[in-house]
Amino acid sequence: MRIDIITCLPKLLEGPFSDSILKRAQEKELVEIHVHDLRTYSKHKQRSIDDYAYGGGAGMVLQIEPIAAAIDDLKSQRTYDEVIYMSPDGEQFTQTLANQLALKGNLLILCGHYKGVDERVRQHYITKEISIGDYVISGGELAAAVVTDAIIRLLPGVLSDETSALTDSYQDGLLAPPVYSRPAEFKGLKVPDVLLSGHAANIEKWRFEQAVKRTEERRPDLLKKE
Repeated sequence: MRIDIITCLPKLLEGPFSDSILKRAQEKELVEIHVHDLRTYSKHKQRSIDDYAYGGGAGMVLQIEPIAAAIDDLKSQRTYDEVIYMSPDGEQFTQTLANQLALKGNLLILCGHYKGVDERVRQHYITKEISIGDYVISGGELAAAVVTDAIIRLLPGVLSDETSALTDSYQDGLLAPPVYSRPAEFKGLKVPDVLLSGHAANIEKWRFEQAVKRTEERRPDLLKKE
């Protein structure tokens, strides 16, 4: 898989992609992540990429020209399965969507900024819009990092135990059950006996029941989707 990200703030993405799971996935050559500075596609001396909105109003708008130039340049080098725009009014990002995108080959992600991008970009260049939640952050960079992380950890070979991703919250429509580790007792707080029993069937039954219970308590809306 290859993921290209277009942004006007490339330094914001240096940290997320240079450590932990995402770093190891790149070192193993299981994925390529390339961050492109939108300002390099500007025709202006000052490398400006934004301008005032037609019709007035507060805030600046990312212009269509540098974005179109960036997307056209990258698409001339390879085919993309999706050209994604990170937007607060896009499709809600879910584990199901992460699973679908993890099956793709090449993804191109555009990060918005300021008041967003010229609407013509969304109409003619974008194939999918994604939101990570019903709130607004300063730009699409952190949202793009979230989406990238969620996708890459699903790729075969990225996690040392490939079954780990399959037992994450939301994979089966439920929240994950409680987990415990050593010591078995800490200041009178004990690990449930069933987890120490060694009885695999009973442990799986307990985990399922706990997952259902936790989902009912914290995210009953997930159960209503069934």
